[in-house]
This record gives sequence, C-alpha cells and structure tokens, in this order.
Amino acid sequence: MKPIPHAVLALCLLASLPSHAQNADRTFLGYRNDNGTLDIATSDGRYLIRPYDANIVETSFVPRGETFDPASHAVVLKPGQAPAAIREADGRIQLVTDGITVTVEKSPLRISYAYKGRPLVAEKQGYGQAGELESIEFALEGDEALYGAGSRAVGMNRRGNRLRLYNRASYGFGNRADQMGYGIPMAVSSHKYAIHFDNPQAGWLDFDSRKDGTLRYEVMGGRKTYQVIAGDDWAQLMDGTTRLTGRQPLPPRWAFGNFASRFGYHTESEARNVVDKFIADGIPLDAIVFDLYWFGKTVKGTMGNLAWDRDSFPHAEAMMADFSKKGVKTVLITEPFVLTTSKRWQDAAQQGVLATDAQGKPFVFDFFFGNTGLVDVFKPQARDWFWNIYKDLKAGGAAGWWGDLGEPETHPSATRHASGTADQVHNIYGHEWAKLIADGYARDYPQERPFILMRSGYSGSQRFGMIPWSGDVQRGWGGLQSQMEIVLQMGMQGQAYMHSDLGGFAGPVLDDELYVRWLQYGVFQPIFRPHAQEEVPAEAIFRTPAVKALARDAIRLRYAMLPYNYTAAFDDSRTGMPMMRPVLFDDPDNEFMSTTAISSTYLWGPDFLVAPVTEPGAARKEVFFPRKGSVWFDFYTDEPHHGGILETVPTRPDRIPTYVRAGAFIPLAQPVQSTRDYSTARLDLHYWHDAGVTQAQGHLYDDDGHTAYAFEAGKYELVRFSGKFADGRLALTVTPEPGAAATPTARTFDLKVHNVATKPRAVRVGGKAVAVRWDAKWRVLDVRLPAVRTEALQVVVTL
Repeated sequence: MKPIPHAVLALCLLASLPSHAQNADRTFLGYRNDNGTLDIATSDGRYLIRPYDANIVETSFVPRGETFDPASHAVVLKPGQAPAAIREADGRIQLVTDGITVTVEKSPLRISYAYKGRPLVAEKQGYGQAGELESIEFALEGDEALYGAGSRAVGMNRRGNRLRLYNRASYGFGNRADQMGYGIPMAVSSHKYAIHFDNPQAGWLDFDSRKDGTLRYEVMGGRKTYQVIAGDDWAQLMDGTTRLTGRQPLPPRWAFGNFASRFGYHTESEARNVVDKFIADGIPLDAIVFDLYWFGKTVKGTMGNLAWDRDSFPHAEAMMADFSKKGVKTVLITEPFVLTTSKRWQDAAQQGVLATDAQGKPFVFDFFFGNTGLVDVFKPQARDWFWNIYKDLKAGGAAGWWGDLGEPETHPSATRHASGTADQVHNIYGHEWAKLIADGYARDYPQERPFILMRSGYSGSQRFGMIPWSGDVQRGWGGLQSQMEIVLQMGMQGQAYMHSDLGGFAGPVLDDELYVRWLQYGVFQPIFRPHAQEEVPAEAIFRTPAVKALARDAIRLRYAMLPYNYTAAFDDSRTGMPMMRPVLFDDPDNEFMSTTAISSTYLWGPDFLVAPVTEPGAARKEVFFPRKGSVWFDFYTDEPHHGGILETVPTRPDRIPTYVRAGAFIPLAQPVQSTRDYSTARLDLHYWHDAGVTQAQGHLYDDDGHTAYAFEAGKYELVRFSGKFADGRLALTVTPEPGAAATPTARTFDLKVHNVATKPRAVRVGGKAVAVRWDAKWRVLDVRLPAVRTEALQVVVTL
C-alpha cells in the first residue's frame, strides 16, 4: 500500500467511515491442518490461525496475491507450546486448546473466540477497508470496560475513545492527554482477555467511540495479524501477555534509589556541589542525570555532539569516578538527532548512518534544536556507529543512558529508513533504539544490567530493559492527577516501569504542597526520579527546610522499602505482574470498579494499598479497600479497615494514605545513603496478624544487584515466609532457599508482629522459649530472631 504522509493521515482517518464492501462477500472455500495451524481458504485470501499455548492464539489474514509475513517486532514466544485439536462439525471448524477455542463459521464466514467455554470476542466481518485505511472490527459486550493503547490520560476505562497510534510527545500535559510518546496496539478487556494487533504502522484504536458496541483497529498497511490472550484471572492474563512479548529483566538495584536530575547541570562544579549537598544533608542518592548541557553550553545548535563539553566539564571522567566512589552513578542523555552544526555531522554523513531522502542523501530538516539529520537505527552500520559512542562514554565512567526525543519527536514523512518509510517504522523507532543498547550490553558486557531510560517504545520494549517515563508533564495538580492512570495502564500492557518526573517538569511553578505530594506518591511508583526545568529546583536539597524534611522522609522510606520493592521487581521479571497494579486485579467484580477509585487507589506489589493525595489542601481522601472479608491495616498506625468498601479517610501532610494487607510479610531495611551500602544481612520483618487469616505467605529476593540474569545463573537468594493461625497459635516460618551458585547469607530478622491485642502467653523460636517485647500501646510483638542461613526457623506465638 502506498505510504500515507502522517501530516495528512489524521485528515484521512477523521474523514473515513468503515466500509465492508470488500469483505461482505468473503466466502469459505476450504481448510487444512498445516502442522497445527488452521489454514482457511476464502474467496479473497487465507486465514492462518495458530496456537501459541493454551491461552494465546494468533489469527492472520493473507489477501490473495500476498504471502504471509512472519516477522514480528513485538512477539518473542514461539508458537506450538501446547497441543491443539482441529475439528469440523455443524457448519463450523474449530481450533481447540485446553483454554481457547477458535470457531470459524462457514456461512456467513465469522471467527469467534471462547475461553474454557466462556465467550470472549468475535470478529464482525474480518479485515477490510476503512477509507484509506485497512481495518478490522470486533463485537463488544455492553458491560465491557476497555484498557490499553499505551500511554494516555483519558480515563481508566478507555471505552468511548478513538486513540491514535502514532508516538508523539505531549508537552506540558495535565490531567488529560489523548496521545503520548508510547503507543501500544493492544486492547485489554475487563472480561480478562486482550487483543494485540501485531503491526507497528500508524493507525488508530477505536474503543467503541460510536457507541455501537465495536472495537475497531485501523492501520495504514502492513501485517494483518493479531493475537488473543485470555486468562482465568488478571495474573494469568499478565503472564500470557508478557510471555508473548517478553518479560522485563531486573534493572540494576541502584535504579530503585533516588535520582538527582534537572534540565540541567551546566558545569562540573555545579554537579559536584549537588552530589555533595545530598550527602551533607543526609538525603539518600544513587544517581545523577545530565541533561543537554553535558555536550554543549546551549540548548540549540549542539545536539549530536555526544561528547563532553571540556570547557564546562574539564575532568568529566574523574568527576564520574568520584561520584562512583560516593555510591552515585552517572546517567547521560542522548538523542538520535545529529545537527548539521554538531561536531559529529560530517562523520555521521560520511559513514552513512543517517536516514535518507529519496535520492539516498542524508535527509535534513529543521526542528526546535536546529537543522538536523536522524540516526537510522534500522541500519546495521548506524547501530554500530551509535553503540561505539555509548561504549566510549561507558569506558569513561557513564553508568546509564537516557534516550530522549525517541518518538522521534520530529519525523518527516519523506524520511527513508533501511526498513521502510518514516510512517511505517515511526512507532518502533524507540523500540529499536533500546534494542540497540540492550544488544550491545549482551554482546560486550554480558554480566551487566543496562539502565535505559526512554520516552518512547512499542509492544515488547520491556524485554530490552527499557524504563519509560510519561514525558514533559506540567508542574501542576492536573499533571499529578494523570500519573496513576498512565502507570497502571502501561503495567497492564507489560510495561511495568512507567513513571513520572516527580514534582512535575514543565513550567516555573513553585508549589511546595504539590512537590511533597508528588514525592510521597513517588515512593510507591517504579522509579523515584524528581526532574524539572531548572527555574524551580527538582532536588530536595534546594527546597525550604520544612519541605526538605518532608522530602527526606519520603526518600528514606523509599530506601527502607528496598527489600520489598526489589522483590516485587523480581516477581515482575518472572511472572509479568507489575509492581503498580489496579485494584481491579484484586477485586474485579466489585461495584466500585466503575468509580474513580479504580485509579486513585492502587496496589503496590501484592500487599500495599496506596491512595495518593492529588488535590490541593485536601483534608480527606476517598479510598477503595478491595475484597470483601479482607482487612487492611494503616501502615503507620495499624488502624484496621474492612475490604469491599469505599471509605473516606483523613489525610496528613507528612504522608499519603497507605495500607497493608492482613497476612502480609513486609521486609524493611534501615535507610542507607546509597544502595552501594545496602545489605539484607539484618532486616525488620513485619507481619500483620489477623484472626481471619489462617494461612499466609511471602518472600524476599536478593542478589548482588548488578549481575545480568543472576536468577537464571543461580546467583541469588530467596527467603520464604509462611504463617498459620489456628486455636490461638500463630506459627511463622522463615525458610532460606539459596540459589545453586549462591553463597548463603546469615540473615538476622527483627520480627515485628502487628495487631497482637494482648501479651502472648508464650513465644518459642526454634522450639525454645524466648523473652520478647510486647508494646501494649501499639499492639506490636517484637522478637529478635537468631541468624538463618540455610535451615528453616519457626516462631510459635501462643496468644
């Protein structure tokens, strides 16, 4: 299909109405079983339906005269992971797995999907034309809520919106942004299935905007392939989604610490002073991020230098080495634009690493930063050229990478890339850029985990270790209000590390309450990274003493929670369950799921419930406590709250409403100045007891924090926690499980059992009676446990 310039794409799409003239007469001709693939012949082409496993099937339409394109930028799972049978009866053919059944009605031709006997979704009339675009429609049930389409702020239930699939930054966005830098062609249903449209080209996802019960995918061209993923519950759906497109490997542990970042640090002395002040003020710090000024004194005219400005940073390598000795990593911004005024322009042009025009010459164009070319990350020599720059900077001491403007921010339609036109490859540019870096690490530094912060990506970018953020959000309450939705939605689509510039980025707004509330929320989001335009400092060290004290408390809590957070990140790498989860994961059928509580209250890992304060001067906050019959305890006061209800709670300036599930094991550490000093050799282990919880379990994961795929290599330690309560006896067990290649750590736990109403009659540790401390006011039992290394240890509390 002839490419459509993206400048006119929107006009074509808005003007187009779906037409089914080309497929209304599509008829069934026959079928065959091609080694497990159901191959349906039609009057105008073929349908290829194949299972990936019992919960995932793929359907492709291949028009007559075309051949099937097997290449996917998103999918990594191999098909045929589970047996499937093909049956014919009563005018239909079925492909049947242990989970999904695909039914093809012969006349009229129609394809539908069911999961374990439960209808999921059905095509309306198959692929056809929608004006200038190709389209496919699915019939929706009236009660279905829809999520997906990547990073947006349009409301948690996105049904009723028509969303453009074309990555584009939204500068200064507030509580609504229809289009952002990270689009994903995926629709996720409240009925616990997802449809992933396996095609990166520009188009739209229409979530029933016409109110006619239709999910509609429209695209300019390319593969006509989609996968249906289903599950018994949300955990199984997340497992299937991330097995299909890839799991996020664990980032380096320092990525879970505090970042110093602004736009930007102008000189070496300025950066050194910032790091030293964090240390002097006792505020933990693990990384400093350098924006544009590391390679040039001005914003315009210098992009593409990709080398230290020696006037401003004369001893950059020594500076980074000094930071490293203090436990602080250096992260550098890079962009894919090479300006014609930059020091690398001639080299880039001569080496043939830039995207070209129709005549094969470097394509140049003007945008905010100057006259520029664009690195063609789809070209092998360009990937090598770019990676060698990263290698040189890494050899000098850089520890992480910030890839900015990777939509790309400006991408003229006339641009030609090695694998297609600008409009054909636009949505996977950031994806391929992240892959370039991940591949480089896997090849040249296979023992290291990369840190790749990027604004734009595609389905499956998580498998490269990409850490996305929501972009240049306004520094205002509207900007904060949209962040929970954005992160939760991205996590539901496999992108677990979406986060925001804490405090807000755009605008010289000094609002201390907003800043503090954003940081308090940031404790419970995947990455803790304050960042903003420099007119108002993003760093806590430059705020007033009162604000600094509140920020310090939030940051120290972030570090105290590192054992829990790192374990939740490990779980995501193994199961695809994101750290930040919507409450519907825990209570999908509650009546309150239709309220704003679905995004304003969320789960942090499996056991925390968090309700950020997102309104100025708010004295109260509406909190949804999921799951009727459960109990949630205030993290700070141990006040109990019952599940299954919507409750209004008072707020405090020094914290946001935070609750812990009854029966939860929460390991906490003493805060350190940097994760360099972090150790799990001695931890506080909190357990929230409730008589209604008769069995409980949890775990702690630990490794060295930097070795790539440490778990797969056996270089890790797991500690499992379990609890049983019956007949007034609470038995808690700590069981170490070191990996095959690990040296077991002798761990000491200070066990703190919450909600113990009366002094225990007896406490035995390892079968021996021990003296304990019971706090009658706080109702907390404190038991110092002996070190555990390889053998299980049981604590029995007789109440």
